[in-house]
Amino acid sequence: MFKLSRALFCAAALFTAGLAQAADATNNPIVIKFAHVVAENTPKGQGALLFKKLAEQRLPGRVKVEVYPNSSLFGDGKEMEALLLGDVQMLAPSLAKFEQYTKQIQIYDLPFLFDDLAAVDRFQAAEGKQLLTAMQGKGILGLAYWHNGLKQLSANKPLHEPKDARGLKFRVQASSVLEEQFKALRANPRKMSFAEVYQGLQTGTVNGTENTWSNYESQKVNEVQKYFTESNHGLIDYMVITNASFWNGLPADVRGELETIMGEVSLEVNKQAEALNQSARQKIVEAKTSEIIQLTPAQRQAWRDSMRPVWSRFEAQVGAELIQAADAANQRH
Repeated sequence: MFKLSRALFCAAALFTAGLAQAADATNNPIVIKFAHVVAENTPKGQGALLFKKLAEQRLPGRVKVEVYPNSSLFGDGKEMEALLLGDVQMLAPSLAKFEQYTKQIQIYDLPFLFDDLAAVDRFQAAEGKQLLTAMQGKGILGLAYWHNGLKQLSANKPLHEPKDARGLKFRVQASSVLEEQFKALRANPRKMSFAEVYQGLQTGTVNGTENTWSNYESQKVNEVQKYFTESNHGLIDYMVITNASFWNGLPADVRGELETIMGEVSLEVNKQAEALNQSARQKIVEAKTSEIIQLTPAQRQAWRDSMRPVWSRFEAQVGAELIQAADAANQRH
C-alpha cells in the first residue's frame, strides 16, 4: 500500500485545518465516482484510494470521492459510455481503450517501443503530454498518466521463441495494434474484458494473455497459467480521465485543488508502480504454481524482430514524428 511522505501528510493536515471552515454548510458535497476494473492492491487501485484520501482531506464537506474497483460499477465495455453520460465522473482506462477517440494514442500499444518506465516518463513529460487533451472535442479530458508497468506473456505452454506462440489464442484488449501484434506471431488474438480473463484461461477459451505482474498476481492468473515469459514487450499505462463538461463546471478553487492533488498522486503512483510489480512477481514465484521463463538476449531480439513490423502498419495513423520521439526517449540521459 502506498505510504504518503511526511510532506504530503503535513500538507494534507494544513489544508484540512484551513478549509474546514469553508465546508459546504448544506452538507451537499460534489460527488466524484471513480470507477476502475482492477484490484485495489495494484498501482491504479492504490492511486484511486490515495486520490480519495487527499481530496476529502483537503476539501472537507465540499468533495466526496467514491471508488469502485474490480468492475463493480462498470466493466471494460461500459465505462467510457458511462463517463460520457455522466454516470461516473472519473476513470483510469488502459491507454489501449482510446483508439476510437484518437488514433495517436495507439502509440502506447506498439510492441518494444519503450525500454523501461524511465523512457515512458521522458516521453509523457514532453511530446506525449499533448495527448492528454486530444479528446476534449469528444467530451473526454485527460488529467494524468498513471503507470502500471511493462507487460509479460503468459501461456499454457512454454514461450521461449516467437514460433512457440504460433496457433495459440491470446486474450487482448480492444486494440487494433495488439491484435496485429499477435497476428505477427501467427497467433490468434481474442478480445476479452479484463473481468473475464481468469475464466477464459481456466476454460481454455484462450490459451494465454499479456499483462503486468501486478495484474497477474491480483487476479490470480498464476492459478490457471503454468508459464510466464518475462518479455517486457509492451506497456500498460492508464490515463486518468474525466467528463470534460463536469470538470470545467467545477468551482475554480475546487478544480484547481483537485488538479494539484492529481499531480501529487500521479507522482506517487508512478514512483511505486515498479516496486508493486516486483513484489507481485515475487509472490508468484513463492506460490510455486508457475514457471517464469527469462529470455536470453538472442531470444528477446527474436521476439522484437517478430513484433517490430507492427510499427510500420500504424505509422500513418499515429504519426512518424511521434513514434520517433517516443523511440528517442530510450536514448536520453
